[in-house]
Amino acid sequence: MAMTEYHPPTDPWLDILYQDADLVVINKPSGLLANPGRNPEHYDSAWSRVKAAFPSAELVHRLDMSTSGVMAFAAHKEAERNLKAQFRDRVPTKLYYAEVWGQPDSHDGIIDLPLICDWPNRPRQKVCFEHGKPSQTHYRCLQASPSTCLMALYPLTGRSHQLRVHMQSLGHSIVGDEFYACPDALAYTHRLHLHAAELSLLHPATGETLHFQAPCDFYPTMPDNRLANEYQLAVPLASTTTDSQAS
Repeated sequence: MAMTEYHPPTDPWLDILYQDADLVVINKPSGLLANPGRNPEHYDSAWSRVKAAFPSAELVHRLDMSTSGVMAFAAHKEAERNLKAQFRDRVPTKLYYAEVWGQPDSHDGIIDLPLICDWPNRPRQKVCFEHGKPSQTHYRCLQASPSTCLMALYPLTGRSHQLRVHMQSLGHSIVGDEFYACPDALAYTHRLHLHAAELSLLHPATGETLHFQAPCDFYPTMPDNRLANEYQLAVPLASTTTDSQAS
């Protein structure tokens, strides 16, 4: 599905959560590309905005255009190598919030479904037990309303569209999802209700554990530091190289 119109948000132009000599962390708004598209009119992106402010900055992971929240950048090449290795080796831990259509039968669980690109319908992804790559997401229901449920999602792998497809596989697609939502769920809100709320990683120079959090517009009462305080799951997966776009 080609992008026909691109009108990225401009206020604020760049929402910086943290910055030092080695690392830049921002709160990416929904509707802004993580990195430039192929066409010149799609150059405006989280990467280009960070690059304008910090010329040596480098991209180390991505969020979907429609996904908001915490996104980290290396401030220079040496930090880029370190951070890319962390994401490759699944060192960082992540918490997303999603509002899904309906209420899942189980309060919490793990979705373990292999994913692959649905090539004729790219960028859509699909479940494929024959050729798909291992993909796991832990989920927990937080708040139910008559039509939707607010969920905490902890991706254990980082496949493209992983959280979207895994929620769809439960029969509860994320509201506002232009690729996977049913018509009622798509019409429920003007944007995808998927937000990268928290990210923990190791500082690329000191090795110190750092934790970042970005407020969520569709969950204004989100608690502080849920990832560190509540998420104690082991990750018993084989070490395989993944992309780092779980959204």
